[in-house]
Amino acid sequence: MNLTSEAFVTRAWRTVLALLALALVTLSPAQAQSTHIQPKLVAESAVPAPGRTTTLALTMAPEPTWHGYWANGGDAGFGLSVEWNAPEGVTIAPFRYPVPDALILFGMMNHVYEHPYALLAEVQVDQSVAPGTDLTLSGVANWLACTDKVCVPEKAVISVALKAGDGKIAPAERTRFDGWRALLPQPLDRHGTWERKGDIVRFGIPLPQGTALDKPHLFLETDNLVDYAAPQKFSRNGDWIIVETKTKGDATGAVRGLLKLSGGRGLTVEFEPEAVRLSGEPIAAAPDAIDMTLFWTALGGAILGGLILNLMPCVFPILSLKALSLARSGGDAREAKSEALAYTAGAILVSLALGGILLALRAAGEQIGWAFQLQHPLSVLVLLLLAIAITLNLLGTYELPSLGGGQALTGKAGAAGGFWTGALAAFVATPCSGPLLGAALGATLILPAWAALPIFGGLGFGLALPFLAIGFIPALRNRLPKPGPWMVTFRKWMALPMGLTVLALFWLLDRQLGGSSVVYPFTVASMTALLLGVYGERQRGKSSKRLPIFAAVILLIASAGSILQLTSRDFGDGPAAVSAGKSFSPDALAKARATGKPVFVYFTADWCLSCKANEAGAINREAVQEAFKTEGVVTLIGDWTNGDPVITRTLAEHGRNSVPLYLWYAPGAAKPEILPQILTPGLLTNKVGG
Repeated sequence: MNLTSEAFVTRAWRTVLALLALALVTLSPAQAQSTHIQPKLVAESAVPAPGRTTTLALTMAPEPTWHGYWANGGDAGFGLSVEWNAPEGVTIAPFRYPVPDALILFGMMNHVYEHPYALLAEVQVDQSVAPGTDLTLSGVANWLACTDKVCVPEKAVISVALKAGDGKIAPAERTRFDGWRALLPQPLDRHGTWERKGDIVRFGIPLPQGTALDKPHLFLETDNLVDYAAPQKFSRNGDWIIVETKTKGDATGAVRGLLKLSGGRGLTVEFEPEAVRLSGEPIAAAPDAIDMTLFWTALGGAILGGLILNLMPCVFPILSLKALSLARSGGDAREAKSEALAYTAGAILVSLALGGILLALRAAGEQIGWAFQLQHPLSVLVLLLLAIAITLNLLGTYELPSLGGGQALTGKAGAAGGFWTGALAAFVATPCSGPLLGAALGATLILPAWAALPIFGGLGFGLALPFLAIGFIPALRNRLPKPGPWMVTFRKWMALPMGLTVLALFWLLDRQLGGSSVVYPFTVASMTALLLGVYGERQRGKSSKRLPIFAAVILLIASAGSILQLTSRDFGDGPAAVSAGKSFSPDALAKARATGKPVFVYFTADWCLSCKANEAGAINREAVQEAFKTEGVVTLIGDWTNGDPVITRTLAEHGRNSVPLYLWYAPGAAKPEILPQILTPGLLTNKVGG
């Protein structure tokens, strides 16, 4: 073994530090319990089910100015180790670390966490463990805590009480653990390459163009290979990232690393010793360096996708009535342009607002995607009440005031009415993901916020294009039918698709809540319809005085109950399991692929119209199911109706921001094939036959 003098000094320094830490821990156990990084062991489920796994988190909270270390601490630190005392039948996997930061102190590189962080480990409970068995875990954890002036080895006894049970996870715990899981690096589905040339070591990482890289850094988990403090030079060769740095050590064979991306995200990479292709195209670290082809393609897809959304049953009536408002006004050009611009402004601003909220929540660590507002029953209830109000207005049950939004829903002209109609159309259109929207909105995952927001705005612009064209093109406006009695009949016919939307939202609420939990929302909807009916009667001078008061009291009570119930997030078991396959999870996918059979994974939601159309028209067709059964295809369903951070991350890994997403895993394939967003029975049966 040949070591340079510099490498020898570094290794000696680490050895001395490790021995010092061990001596201090051994000789001063009582003092070591007073730690500068406070550990706490928690379990996602306190009642793990036999034959299944649960997740442990060891949270580490450094005091101000102190920091802990990644698995490979760098030049002077080391990671955490635990000596477990586990009961029989319990197996604990190694801890997984979140993405660290690079910190240089006195010329030495440290891989650290200067903020609270959590290490995660999977716990497997053997099938033979009897329910009710005490599975309390304990262990002695050792780690190094440092400031910029001093390092202290620390240890503590950690434990968590567990009992074999049904594996139930409280909603609050699931949310907390999902937040920690979101900070873990994701595995890259292909291996990278590395080679040593003299005192230079190069790494090749397969990463598609367009991936955001703002001040990237490659952390090596494998020790004794690179000079940690040496500068890292990043360049691109097509779909490969090339990293060059100084070598320092004699490591050979496969190595493991972590590439830190923009926004604190990271990818774990397995590197095989192979030649690395060089490139003369350096990667700019500036956050505004984006793939303009990706940007313009995504923007065009969003505009076209928004245009298609006008055909959806909850949007088309609104657009139609606004067009007819121009016919009623006599086609005044100035008024038409004003109303069209106001409609466009409303659609674009709401789309930008929803997109901005989405980006802000994702930046804060939330695992959500497009149409996130419909993953909570309270938002669905608001939309349901709005749909009921529109339906009854279209039927002529009541008339809205002639101001602001009232003009929008009654089809009257006016800039204010146009604005609120456009806003409403954009809000109700978000559950629909057309064939062009999936990839377009998925691009917002890898673009910086300033480039992602115009894509959301493009969706609103596409939604407003038909009305904008009518307002600014006299030839189109002149083709509108002349005003007449037929408009009353047409208005009532438009109540049909809106009424179907009401029924669909009722069904969605029942799916989200389940059982008796839907009573409060049903009462609120019924009382709202009753009050609007009474309001219409009073407009015609036919209403009694007591009925509105009685209905208002019932509505107030039911509304208060609904808000308390739905904001608690304790609203039942959610959507029922889909009979066509098993529920998706990373473990279920791994087990399915291990069978050597084809695997079909699809992600859906009850509020996604195109998802339901594909399920009825292709996936659940008898011929398709028979073909799947004959070839042993394993089907996994990811239900995103109520939101699921695990599914959200999976969508993001495949460049999607919402459903539907269809994945086909051929036996032995390294990565899945992403199927089109419009499925046909022939496409699926051909995949089986192929």
